[in-house]
Amino acid sequence: MTASKIPERLGLDAARLGFTLRTAIAACCALFIAWLLGLEHPQWSAMTVWAASQPVRGQLVEKSLFRALGTVLGAIFGMGLLLASHGWPWVIVPGLALWIGLCAGAGNILRGFASYGAMLAGYSAAMVTLLHSAQSASPLAVGVDRMLTVLLGLLVALAIGWVFAAPGDDPDDLTHGPRRLSRRILADLAACLAGKAPPDHAAHHVLLSGMAAIEDRLDGRAAGSLRSREAVRAVRRLLLAQVAILLWMRRPLRRAENGPLAAALREAAEAYNEPCRPQDADAALHRAAGLAAFDPVLQGALADLTTAAARERAAEGAWQTAGTHAAALHRDWIGARQALLRTMLAILAVGGIWLATDWEAGAFMLLGTAIMTTVFSTADNPVRLLRQVIVGQALGVAGALACRWLVWPLAGGETGLVLSMMPFIVFGGFLFAHRRASGPIGFDYNMVVLLLLQPVWPLTGSFPHSLMAGVAVVLGPAIGLVAFRLIFPVDGKRRLRTLVAMMVREIEAMAGRRGASRRRPVWRARLYHRLLRLVRWADKTGSDKEEAVEGSFAILLLGSAILHLDSLLQQPELAPGAARRLDMTLARLRRVGRDPHRAARALAATAASLAGNPAVDTGLLREAAAELSSRAAFLQPDTRART
Repeated sequence: MTASKIPERLGLDAARLGFTLRTAIAACCALFIAWLLGLEHPQWSAMTVWAASQPVRGQLVEKSLFRALGTVLGAIFGMGLLLASHGWPWVIVPGLALWIGLCAGAGNILRGFASYGAMLAGYSAAMVTLLHSAQSASPLAVGVDRMLTVLLGLLVALAIGWVFAAPGDDPDDLTHGPRRLSRRILADLAACLAGKAPPDHAAHHVLLSGMAAIEDRLDGRAAGSLRSREAVRAVRRLLLAQVAILLWMRRPLRRAENGPLAAALREAAEAYNEPCRPQDADAALHRAAGLAAFDPVLQGALADLTTAAARERAAEGAWQTAGTHAAALHRDWIGARQALLRTMLAILAVGGIWLATDWEAGAFMLLGTAIMTTVFSTADNPVRLLRQVIVGQALGVAGALACRWLVWPLAGGETGLVLSMMPFIVFGGFLFAHRRASGPIGFDYNMVVLLLLQPVWPLTGSFPHSLMAGVAVVLGPAIGLVAFRLIFPVDGKRRLRTLVAMMVREIEAMAGRRGASRRRPVWRARLYHRLLRLVRWADKTGSDKEEAVEGSFAILLLGSAILHLDSLLQQPELAPGAARRLDMTLARLRRVGRDPHRAARALAATAASLAGNPAVDTGLLREAAAELSSRAAFLQPDTRART
């Protein structure tokens, strides 16, 4: 058996093993340097290396940046809380509950590594307030020690990771999938306009799945590079423009003579087949937008696609593209509120038990609860992941106990303590690379071993004390698991229902805000983005994708109708009777989630009563009413998230 086959026979992922072993070596280096510098918790530097290291340079840089910011912010709050409370636990526990809850909520609103940094600010404060020891001269010393150990770990992770990490994906590769989608969508639109084939809704569902999968990966592709970030923004705008065209194709065709427009669209689609002809595609799309003047909605969608395609290509060749602004995106406000309340309640409950029992190891239990209820609040299925975390942390406790009671008594001094920790850290590299433990199991083994091993000579404490601390650590994810089961349970299907609820609330808010049509691009972009997120959740959970897509399109059509009604109300020449009718209809639509059938009847009645008004798109109102009636169950309270 060759040496290259040994890792595979041992169940190790050979491709991942190089990354995990160099991370383990970097953690050993950070531990030793922090100890040489006299930092009180040198093991925190090694923990930081494990937390910050990434296999791609851009992700390494961005995660390190937000880890540094989150640590500094959390340490400052922790120091302030220690000073304000004078170390009194009855003040520290509610203060931490509020702070960590706010950070968990922020982490569910932000995206990418900014979310990670916000949550880190929460439990960094907990580490400062809960893990300070008698050696600490003051709260300031505790916070400074936390900041210095983390910053040192980041520097080591960056130094070693930058040399060995992959440079990352070529930003140009990001655009290939969206361009193929544009080619297919434009070809379908041309065929539809030419009368050669009706829209294939099943094929469009497949296209939406592809678009949703691309969108789901965009935040990770933007990390660490201005050029990639600009490309991601442009690609996201391109995807939203594609959604607008798919939505338009679902409406009845209004004009029989569309030959020139269909020809321009076919020309644009063919130009996408040849990367060397981007200017031809731009020219054809621009011409198509001009020929679509008979339908302002289609014209606007084609104009958006033209602009987004031009910006996407401009982002390929520039570090920064002027005028490429972030589109209005979905923010999970419901999930953020639930994460805030869940985290606060869990910390208050566990902190109350700790204070009532005065359990010596209760600080470790409270810290674990804070970390688990915060970090896993953004996971697709926290309960499933926390089961693996419990296994990983149990292995970490076993490793820490073995090091402390079997190896450390033979060390002979602090140097020996630090050096004898390193084999356990390196073993963590092998464990992390194992196929069965490459996720939370391998990561949490490493973090718990380092959390429980503070190299201080002479050794103190007893085995029961160490065992009790280990049990307290494992209780953290166990309590987190219970919290995620009982307090606003989270899984993929619940997230899907929550997203539907947010889309319904969005259109209710549109109906209730006079002048909403003036913010048409914002409303549409956010709804289109939520449609893509909904399709992605349907794919992840194996839910009925057709129901999700068709229901979402009904919501989008209803949103278009609401914006149209609002724009009519802005017309000064509108008759008073028509204005009253529109106001009454919008009032019904403000409660569409509670009574969709009544809202549908109001839309249909408005279309009938204003049929003679040339400014009113009665076809849109009738279509929205019909879709709302047929998809009423999708919007009903019993299918929406409990909020």
